[in-house]
Amino acid sequence: MITQDQWNFLEALHEEGERFDREAPAGATTRRNITFQTGQFLYQLVKSSAARRIVEVGTSNGCSTLWLALAARTNQGHVTTIDISAQAQEAALGNLDALGLGPMATLVCQDAGEWLAAQESSPVDFLFLDADRGHYPAYWPHISRMLRPGGLVVMDNALSHESECRPFVEMVRATPGWFFATYPVGKGQFVILKDE
Repeated sequence: MITQDQWNFLEALHEEGERFDREAPAGATTRRNITFQTGQFLYQLVKSSAARRIVEVGTSNGCSTLWLALAARTNQGHVTTIDISAQAQEAALGNLDALGLGPMATLVCQDAGEWLAAQESSPVDFLFLDADRGHYPAYWPHISRMLRPGGLVVMDNALSHESECRPFVEMVRATPGWFFATYPVGKGQFVILKDE
């Protein structure tokens, strides 16, 4: 259960991220956090599916990681979040610790493609994609190998960056054994079920 203090923290973090991105000079690195509505959606999906092994590609400052970790705590699960930016992950760890969620997450500072390729086939329950969309097609063979039957993949920005996401979406559609749909939540969530 999310407490009022946690809810307030999540709202404040979202608002701060929106303000930071609006005021960032041209060409500066922005946070590009998920929307607040997307965070709620992820929390509901993870908690209701009883997902325990959760992988996130794209940590940023941990906005989405917090929602995932809050749901994982209920399920006695754990989040592994991957990002190439050590600075972003340092900020994410600070936010996780602020809510007492540090033990719920492992932060991996590494290229996501390399990390995914190095994993053995394992029962990942839930995987969230929110990084460089051009790399997703290369990730797909590893994701499809790692995800357990009945597991979920959620890709952010399916509507806001539809053309960038299209190669990945088409690859998923061409793979037998997967059920998928796009939901108009936040910037668009492409939800993929391993339907085996």
